[in-house]
Parts: sequence; structure tokens; C-alpha cells
Amino acid sequence: MNRKFKTLISLFLFALFTGGILFAQDAASEAPAINIAQVGMDTMWVMIAAFLVFFMNLGFAMVETGLTRSKNSVNILAKNFIVFAIASISFYVIGFGLMFGNGSGFIGKEGLFFIGGADTSPLTGDAYQGAYSALSWTGVPLFAKFFFQLVFAATAATIVSGAVAERIKFHSFIVFSFVLVAIMYPITGHWIWGGGWLAAKGFWDFAGSTVVHSVGGWAALAGVILLGARTGKYKEDGSTNPIFGHNMGLATLGALVLWFGWFGFNPGSTMAVGDGSAIAHVALTTNTSAVFAIATATIASWLIQKKPDLSMILNGALAGLVAITAPCAFVSVPAAAAIGSIAGVLVVCAVYFFDKLKIDDPVGALSVHLVNGIFGTLAVGLWAKDGITGAATGNGLFNGGGFSLFLTQLTGVAAVGGFTFIASFIIWFIIKKTLGMRVSKREEIVGLDIGEHGMKAYPDFQGFLTK
Repeated sequence: MNRKFKTLISLFLFALFTGGILFAQDAASEAPAINIAQVGMDTMWVMIAAFLVFFMNLGFAMVETGLTRSKNSVNILAKNFIVFAIASISFYVIGFGLMFGNGSGFIGKEGLFFIGGADTSPLTGDAYQGAYSALSWTGVPLFAKFFFQLVFAATAATIVSGAVAERIKFHSFIVFSFVLVAIMYPITGHWIWGGGWLAAKGFWDFAGSTVVHSVGGWAALAGVILLGARTGKYKEDGSTNPIFGHNMGLATLGALVLWFGWFGFNPGSTMAVGDGSAIAHVALTTNTSAVFAIATATIASWLIQKKPDLSMILNGALAGLVAITAPCAFVSVPAAAAIGSIAGVLVVCAVYFFDKLKIDDPVGALSVHLVNGIFGTLAVGLWAKDGITGAATGNGLFNGGGFSLFLTQLTGVAAVGGFTFIASFIIWFIIKKTLGMRVSKREEIVGLDIGEHGMKAYPDFQGFLTK
């Protein structure tokens, strides 16, 4: 009996011991499996968001083509198509390293040509080391981070395309786009998203009202000033001669594509799916700002022009989206409604303001991206609510935080604007003196489609029909 009892005890202890080992091995094998699942879900979210932002290239192409004349359609489409290729090359070769590479508070010095970007395995949960430590806050693979940032960089160059439309040389636009994405955009981006001096001061820009939109706007403004207005845009008495777009259906579809793409632009900037409430919050503030901006832009246009101008309504939506891009994760939904309401009025007033200055912007890119990029950045300093989605922004002026955050945001706006405008003006000036910026007057009158590309977007079938 004692022997049987001892045998049973021995078997029980053996089973307990081996079971413990197997359980430990099971737990050890499950740990990386959980990490794999988390990394996989985060990566899928980041890439889907990046694909949505890439899809915005279609929106920009449609809006710009629809709001300009048919004789320049091929040129507009060609610029919007090739700009992503140019941006991809320049950002890969140098821009990504300057923006996110380890370096000083002013510029990245490592990771140029994508060298030194090797990292530890995301499955271990370790932060990315290598050349891009500024991106260590999220655990998706490095190439996912690169692609997500690339589509943002390309957007900045696309903004320029619309403002200089209908009179710029195709090759001159290509050269400027390369320089913008390779050097100017990454330098100011490093100040904010690359761990630079503005980030250290407590400057906040969640998804790019300043980093992307106002940078594109400042670069466009410098180009428009040096390029001059389109022939016939302004009369001798200083009044404006309206030049209407040729396809408002195309422009409307493009604005809807951009609105859709913005749900990758803003919510995707969380770069992880762990906090679903933050993603939902950002999506709702983004949409709220857009719809209130549409409403106020419609009202403002109705009051000023006596008719609800569709182009103003479309740009109202885009203005609301641009304005909420910086504060979308830092403000409440009612605050987003207020931001959108102001943005809708601002964009209509800005269109008239630039026309008064004889700054010819065929699609309203300056009014949308520059003016509301600035406003949206400053809105953080006014409406920010500390910790609303976990970010320790501090409170803005309207939430009892005083002027501290607002002044920091204003500093960032001035610094980025000053650098980008001056640098862009110099680059545009060099291009003007060497390659030339503007097509000939005859080519402008006939259309850039024939002069620059030797083809038409809407070919004439008259010759075929008369045969």
C-alpha cells in the first residue's frame, strides 16, 4: 500500500513538473505570438491609412483639373501623376534621412540614402534604434513608417501644383518638387516630427496643418509671386476677371475623394490600433470640422456673391479638413465644430484677399492650405484640452491654459513659414533665371496641353466627322 501511494505521489509530482515546463514553454511561445498579432494589426492600419492618403493624389488631380480650363487638363494631370514619382525618389534618397535621421535640433544627419536604418525586431517590443530614433514611438516596421511619411511628403508638393497651374513650365515644376521634398519639407519636418527644436519647445501638430499644408502653401506662394498672374486674370482697373473651371463635376468628385482620404491622413497618424477611442475621436473631429466648414463657406459665399458658389463650397470642405489636421487629437468635438465654422469663412475671405493683391491662384490652394494651415496650427493653442486622447499638450487659452501654448504654436508658424517662403523664393528664382518658369504668352493662350505635351485631353473629332 505504501509502495502504491509513493508511486502515485511520484507520478503526480512528475506530471506537475513536466506540466509546469510545458506551460512555461506554451506561455513563452504565446508571448511573441501576441506581439506578432499586435505588430501585424498596427502595420495593417498604418498601411491602409497610407493607401488612403496616396489615393488623395486622385482627388487633387480631379479638383485641380476641374477648376481649370480644359486646354490645360493634360498638363494638370501629368503634374499630379509625376509628382508622386518625384517625391518618392527624393524622399527615399535624402528627404527621409534629413527629416527623421538622428542629428541636431535643426536637421537630421543620419540615414541619408536609407543607410543605417537597420533596427531590432519589432516582435521583441524594442524601440527602433539605428538612424531613425525619432520614429521609435510606434512599433510598426520601418518600411511601413517610411511609406506612411512618404505619402505626406508628396502631398506637400501636390499643393504647389494647383496654385501655379495654367502657366508654369512642366520641367520647372518637376525640379522644384524634387528640391521641396528632398530638402525644404524635411528640414522643417525635422523640427516638429523629427525630434527637433520646435518639438522640444512643446509645439504640437498631430497630422500636419503646418508640417504638410502650410509648407506646401508657403512654397506655392513664393512661386505664384515670381510667376505672375495668368494672362487676362486682372483688368487694367485692378478688378478681377473670373476664369471659370471647365468641369465642376470632376472637381466635386475630387473633393469627395480628398474628404475620404483625410480619414487616412488624420486617424492614421495614430500609427497604431491599440487605442481605438483615439482613432474614433480623431475621425469624428475631422468630419465635424469639415461639415461645419461647408455650412459656413456656403453661407459666406451666398452673402458675398449673392449665390452659393460650388467652388467655394468645395474649398470650404477642404479648408475645414486642413484646419483640423493639427488639432484633431487635441480638441473636443464641439471645438472642432468651432474650428470648422471659422475655417469655412476664412477660405472665402482669403480668396477675395489674394485677388485684391493680384495673387492668382486658380484653384484656391493658398486659401485652403496656407491660410487654414496657419489657422489650424494656432487653433491648438486656443482649444487644446490636455490629455483628451492621451497627449500631454497642456490646455489652450479657451480651456484656462493661458497664452503659453498659443505663443509656442505662433513661434512654430512663424519659423516654418519664414524658412519655407525664403528658401522657396530662392529656389524658384534660380529656376526662373536658369530654366525659366513661365511658358510663352502664345503657349498659354493656346493651352499647355498642346505646347507642353503635344496632345489634348478632349480631342476634336470634327475632322473625322467631315470626312
